[in-house]
Amino acid sequence: MKISRVMAVVLGSVLLQVALARYAVGGRFAFDFVLVGVVFAALQSGAVAGMLAGTVGGLLLDILSGGVVGLGALVKTLVGYGAGVLGTQFFVAKAHARALIVAAATLVHGLMAAVLQGVIAQAWPSVTWTAMLEAIVINAAAGWLAFQLTESVPGAVARGRSRRRSSWSRRQW
Repeated sequence: MKISRVMAVVLGSVLLQVALARYAVGGRFAFDFVLVGVVFAALQSGAVAGMLAGTVGGLLLDILSGGVVGLGALVKTLVGYGAGVLGTQFFVAKAHARALIVAAATLVHGLMAAVLQGVIAQAWPSVTWTAMLEAIVINAAAGWLAFQLTESVPGAVARGRSRRRSSWSRRQW
């Protein structure tokens, strides 16, 4: 994956996160599509792409959310690196296996963010386990959908192109 594709994945996930943020504000749904984009880039391209996606996506999300700038970027960078290393060490080709990596990355991200927030604030933040489980499920479903589309759309486009022949390609008498 080239840098432009990694940036497109990150910017798309940030825009999706910002567009759907109003559903997360009231506590109705907990999700982190930027993390899904970071893990997607890491599993598609490796650890360096995961670090780049995590840094850029985390900083953009930190700036837009108004929290501690750099905390989310640090955690997303570490998770992106870990997912990239895991993806290069083990050949993970199926969408459901990659969705499990997204779920594990969501859990690790939530715990690391809580620990770093506790170190910075000098008080342990309360972790809502139901919201964490909800985020794991939603992120895993979004990751599965992203990987499934990545696997199936190019083949469908190629099949569509092969079916469309110009009228000049064969003789019709």
